[in-house]
Amino acid sequence: MRNMSDTIARLTAMRGRPGVSAQRHPDRLSDMTGFGSNPGALRARLYVPENLPEEAALVVVLHGCTQSAADYDHGSGWSQLADRQGFAILFPEQQRANNANLCFNWFAPGDIRRDSGEALSIRQMIEAAVVAHGLDRKRIFITGLSAGGAMATAMLAVYPEVFAGGAIIAGLAYGSASTIPEAFDRMRGHGGPSKAELQRLVREASPNKGPWPKISIWQGSADNTVVPSNADAILAQWQGVHGMGTSPTRVETVDGQTRQVWCDSNGRELLEKYIIAGMGHGTPLKTTGDDGLGGAGPFMLDVGISSTRCIARFWGLANPAMRRTATTDTASAKALQTYSPAEKPRAARPAAEPQPDAARGSAAGIGRVIEDALRAAGLMR
Repeated sequence: MRNMSDTIARLTAMRGRPGVSAQRHPDRLSDMTGFGSNPGALRARLYVPENLPEEAALVVVLHGCTQSAADYDHGSGWSQLADRQGFAILFPEQQRANNANLCFNWFAPGDIRRDSGEALSIRQMIEAAVVAHGLDRKRIFITGLSAGGAMATAMLAVYPEVFAGGAIIAGLAYGSASTIPEAFDRMRGHGGPSKAELQRLVREASPNKGPWPKISIWQGSADNTVVPSNADAILAQWQGVHGMGTSPTRVETVDGQTRQVWCDSNGRELLEKYIIAGMGHGTPLKTTGDDGLGGAGPFMLDVGISSTRCIARFWGLANPAMRRTATTDTASAKALQTYSPAEKPRAARPAAEPQPDAARGSAAGIGRVIEDALRAAGLMR
């Protein structure tokens, strides 16, 4: 393990890095407040395309360190794809009071346990979005970059019954670190739990006995921030719960990059792994051409392959669904903005802010429906 002075030096270096949050791009996201007790004190951002299909899918997207939700969306192009394919997107956003570098606290035990901390905040956001917009509970997916990728692995481990699939970009295996010094060691490929221990950690993180989410893993071969051995650890962790062997079912080339695929006995793809040749730390993008998506920037790397498009295809979100009629519209993002916000960071049960009389009507009714759903799901008391 690294000593404390080395850890402090690494933290200082990270704080000084330019992040996507320093960029200025149009913010396509709306705020979703009053989604539960929010013990992790996270901000919830939402994108809901116009004319959302009936029972649309939900994609949860977790940004990396130094990034904001809006700028990660701009870079990755997730809301652009949502417009074309008809699904909603939830962007949990870290707050500087929780982490000075805006990293999700993927290494803090209290934030990655089931029904605790940041993990519970994200779970509450998901439930609120599903209820407010009539989303399909069988098609909820999660992805993230770096610390967001590591937090995505945590969510997949502690709430596997919630997600149909996940995608981890330059992330780390669940339970691989429990302190800041350990986190930096794991990022650099030093130490960590054994393959058997990693698999045990996932099995014991929830009462789930299966089925398990399908997993997509993305890693740059030249990443010196989160080294490629972490992708191997994530793969080994999920091969265990899926009962997969180490050899892929097939190997193919996609946009010049090697894709390994593991399938079940019925030929259904359950695991995939991309190692992007020569790429450093960031999200792989293809921003030009007819299939271009997103925009390049710090940690958003135009390398000729769109991880966003490929991940959506792996999850089965490549084709747009039938559009809903106007008579079946559910709560809008604008209505969600009138919910009572949770104001105190890390407060277990923050008091609700009084609403103006004009805002009480339908928004209050929708709020009660969400609160009832959260209580029924055991996510709110």
